[in-house]
Amino acid sequence: MKNVIDPWGSGLLEDYEKIIKDFGLDVFNPKLFPKPNRIMRRGVVFAGRDMEIISDAIKKKKRFYVLSGIMPSYEKIHFGTKMVVENIKYFQDNGAETYILVADLEAASTRGISLEKARKIALDFHIPAYVALGLDVKKTNFYFQSENKEVMNNAYEFAKKITLNEFKAIYGSADPGKIMGAVTQVADILYPQFKERMPGIIPVGVDQDPHIRLTRDVVKRVKEKKFFLPSSVYHKYTPSLDGSLKMSKSKPESCIELPEDIENVKKKIMRALSGGRDTLKEHRKLGAIIEKDMVFELMKQHLVEDDRELNKIYKAYKSGKMTSGELKKIACSKMEKFMNNLNKGIEKARKQISKLKFVKFK
Repeated sequence: MKNVIDPWGSGLLEDYEKIIKDFGLDVFNPKLFPKPNRIMRRGVVFAGRDMEIISDAIKKKKRFYVLSGIMPSYEKIHFGTKMVVENIKYFQDNGAETYILVADLEAASTRGISLEKARKIALDFHIPAYVALGLDVKKTNFYFQSENKEVMNNAYEFAKKITLNEFKAIYGSADPGKIMGAVTQVADILYPQFKERMPGIIPVGVDQDPHIRLTRDVVKRVKEKKFFLPSSVYHKYTPSLDGSLKMSKSKPESCIELPEDIENVKKKIMRALSGGRDTLKEHRKLGAIIEKDMVFELMKQHLVEDDRELNKIYKAYKSGKMTSGELKKIACSKMEKFMNNLNKGIEKARKQISKLKFVKFK
């Protein structure tokens, strides 16, 4: 089926320009936002929807919100999740009211996880990991989908506005569990507007765009409720270390999970697809093929914060002064520091769980 993204699947979207064109996205312009973060500056955030309204809210200090969800089905996260948290933190730091929902109902309907287990995984791992990656717990409102009756009631009402054919056109299929999960997400995305209408932004991977599109379609059909259309920003995938488009658990030798044993990670980095030449003589003469180098991409997206430092590494590697082995050693060192900080941060955050601000429902 043409022009369909499956947010629950593992299919890959290879041509980002084509995605922008096919799904009517706007190209991301980092100049829209004050002091854009690392992944915004470096083109890793590449597209979005209605970003100007959020830019305006930031500049004029108007109310707006940022919202994201936790899918508590597995006690690991990946670099895509890390990028979502970094963008949540960016908008949080720029005045957004912040909401994190635990999608325990969606985990039950699409992943076969019990509500009790989903809650435990979220509290023991996911929320501490988000905090370790920079989320400010004092400024964040958490809630469990299963406890939010307002979301459930509105999901039921919104479902009446969607036809089966429309759902199939957006998602490619109409499995009952997926329908339930999707209409619940529509209500979740709009939840901060139930009390007061205001703009909101949803930072996600582009494979989650169907949920944004469905929500925007529903908003247009309930005009009398005067909801703001949700805005969004989308990041690119972190490529697999073997050169394929996206890290995947199905290929553990070229995928890095967070957290993961650092010695395992170092071995993976040292085996990663390189942009270095076949011989040292050739490398010194011609320099690296940066576009093919998965370790440099990992450093660009995640491991080197300072733009000047990254540019220095780029020039040395591109010119042939730095070898692939030397680049990988730098990456290993930076990854070890990152992974140690992440582990320590998770342990520290687990002790703060009792201080979390959960929305209280009647």
